Amino acid sequence: MIRRSAFRSLTARDCLLVFFVAAVTAILSLVAYNFIGSEKRIETRLDRLYSLDSPQFAHELGVLLGPPVVEGNRFRVLRNGDEIFPAMLDAIRGARETINFESYIYWSGDIGNAFASALSERAQAGVKVQVLLDAVGSSKIDQSVLDAMSKAGVEVQRYHPVRWFTLGKLNNRTHRKLLIVDGTIGFTGGVGIAPEWTGNAQDPDHWRDTHFQVEGPVVGQMQSVFVDNWIKVTGRVPHGKDYFPLLQPLGSVRAQMFSSSPTGGSESMALMYQLAITAATRTIDLSAAYFVPDAITEQALLAAIARGVKVRVIVPGKYMDSETVRAASRARWGALLKAGILIAEYGPTMYHCKVLIVDHLLVSVGSTNFDNRSFRLNDEATLNIMDVEFAAQQTEIFEQDLSVSERVTHIAWENRPWTEKLRDRLALLIASQL
Repeated sequence: MIRRSAFRSLTARDCLLVFFVAAVTAILSLVAYNFIGSEKRIETRLDRLYSLDSPQFAHELGVLLGPPVVEGNRFRVLRNGDEIFPAMLDAIRGARETINFESYIYWSGDIGNAFASALSERAQAGVKVQVLLDAVGSSKIDQSVLDAMSKAGVEVQRYHPVRWFTLGKLNNRTHRKLLIVDGTIGFTGGVGIAPEWTGNAQDPDHWRDTHFQVEGPVVGQMQSVFVDNWIKVTGRVPHGKDYFPLLQPLGSVRAQMFSSSPTGGSESMALMYQLAITAATRTIDLSAAYFVPDAITEQALLAAIARGVKVRVIVPGKYMDSETVRAASRARWGALLKAGILIAEYGPTMYHCKVLIVDHLLVSVGSTNFDNRSFRLNDEATLNIMDVEFAAQQTEIFEQDLSVSERVTHIAWENRPWTEKLRDRLALLIASQL
């Protein structure tokens, strides 16, 4: 009776307050879940057990990250929009059976319209066209563009649209950048479908980026990465020879495509970088659009320097699309610069490349940034290529980018204005979300 009387004494205002508190608590719990995540993180630096050119390294890439390293692939390097977009559009226009396209950024503009037109034309010709766009990253796209593609027969899906019942997934975006045509030719790298990526990095309005065209057995692994997220969104499994044809060797290069996601294997990207850095013997060259290493990865880089590895990093300079990320990045440079790591800021425009070259053998490319968001929060996809010739080509490109970059010295870093130091430290407080 006491409990019933107490309950009856609650006014409508009290009930509303209770409901409000419960709702706020639920929302805060969802926000906390987004920030904290549900999986354990790598807590200690890996022991160095083998070098990168040891067969054990390639073996462990396969067993720890997922698919094995496969032989018989060939690659074409595409620099900046003038090379990247024509190659992608040519592949789309030549499609006969299937087109699978996944992107974080797809905005409007001439290049967005060109892709929409090419995809729509192929869908009208009977090609199965499936497009998966991140709901947040591609929020700037005009609805009319999506409607036109859908009307033409393109199946367009949004990854984790923002709804009240999806708040628990708000911080998990697909940052993957994949195009697979007829299951035989693939593209991946750093490029988004937006005006910033057009041109040839000729001015601050046109960004510097690299994409890669892929042929050979590893394209099947790229297709499986796309299918992974397509299943999450639609519950359907694209399969059969139109999606997964038997692929014959077309080159001599070994490669592996693997992915990561907070819903399973969120530490795969961080683990891959740790494996490569720990195994390095001679050189580590990193092109990093967003460079905010955590403490464990920083320790791995410092250990590499201590055993004589030459480490060079190119990051964006004054033309940067996120000042917060740039500030958090600079906050972490002290120990790295003091140890002898070369950090250089790219001068001409925004630097959006994501390429790791280790010991003139391993080249790791794809959508992954060198930060916590890519390592643990986003869905990412990375292509590992193990080939001396390909690595030499990428090193030459790295050197060209380095020639128009300004090296940061430890003295200059120490002597930056106190206002910059304060800003950098404040930005570092949210580094886990960058």
